[in-house]
Amino acid sequence: MDYNGLSISEATQIQNELRQHLRFDYPENFPVHTIAGADISYNRNSEILYAAIVLLDYPYMTLKAYALVTGHTTFPYVPGYLAFREVPTLLKAWDLLPEKPDVLILDGQGILHPRQMGIASHFGVLTQQATIGCGKSSLFGKFNEPQLSKGGSEFIYNGMEPIGYILRTKDRVKPVYISPGYGLSLIKTLQIMKQATGAYRIPEPTRIAHGIVNDFRIGKLKAGYHIIQNPLTLF
Repeated sequence: MDYNGLSISEATQIQNELRQHLRFDYPENFPVHTIAGADISYNRNSEILYAAIVLLDYPYMTLKAYALVTGHTTFPYVPGYLAFREVPTLLKAWDLLPEKPDVLILDGQGILHPRQMGIASHFGVLTQQATIGCGKSSLFGKFNEPQLSKGGSEFIYNGMEPIGYILRTKDRVKPVYISPGYGLSLIKTLQIMKQATGAYRIPEPTRIAHGIVNDFRIGKLKAGYHIIQNPLTLF
């Protein structure tokens, strides 16, 4: 897949087409035994992307394996169009996983997006994989601030419709913005994200992916699929 050379209007058309294939009808008792986190890193002014997808046991957040790849993009960074920069490289990492996780969390938005097509929704439609978007900043929707203690949450609305949550993942720190990307209901999304949160602001799957992909970018780790031989429980 190659989005290089697309115009913003062409990208918008693709989002509108992909939106028609969104679904959020997985049952509330959808079993989750493995969870993954995805992240991208790059050097400033470089067209080379470094991607990581980490695989963890759920709900214990034990790192089991990770996949690392590089990719190339010329698509500009434009708010609302992150998927066109990052998804092609993330798909390369995804293809390295011999067993797919039950849920994938991406560093970005799901349906908290003007066209419901944040990076988690985009990736989910293409792979028909259950995904959740977890953004560090607000892109779309209106909300009230949650309570200051860990676990506090409030709906994020598009008009009168709830489309995600603002979630406090640590006492008195900035919240994160979570929403279904594909497959999962709002309630199931919040349940999973609360369970995936440890001692830090960023939930464990994307936090671990962030650390690993940065080590990959600076040459501490090599491309490919890697199994953790003696996994440790992270929290």
